[in-house]
Amino acid sequence: MKFILSTHNVTLTKAIEDHILTRIDKLEHLDRWVVDARVTLDHDHTKVPERQFKCSVRLAVRGPDLFAEDCEADLYSAIDLVFKKLEQQIRKRHSKRKSVKHNDAAALKRRRQEQTALGG
Repeated sequence: MKFILSTHNVTLTKAIEDHILTRIDKLEHLDRWVVDARVTLDHDHTKVPERQFKCSVRLAVRGPDLFAEDCEADLYSAIDLVFKKLEQQIRKRHSKRKSVKHNDAAALKRRRQEQTALGG
């Protein structure tokens, strides 16, 4: 997987990078088809103190990309909330695929039962 981390008005420390990498590993565990992860960290001095740090993440996966962003007073909490949103998106996408597969299988089973009932 390709990982791109960019910052604006934020000094990137090893701790921040490690925190982001552990979160990405969790997402990769949920969806192994993640191709690319672009993380942008922003610090805006002009905003109110409760919304100064912004984190946005774009995951390139099969189909439409997944994107989430959040603004918080603390950079780590912004990162955590963004990855929580992405986790929810991945779970929802997985559930949709699973339900389509199960619906197709159920319809096929129903057709088979109707054919045996008519022919038998």
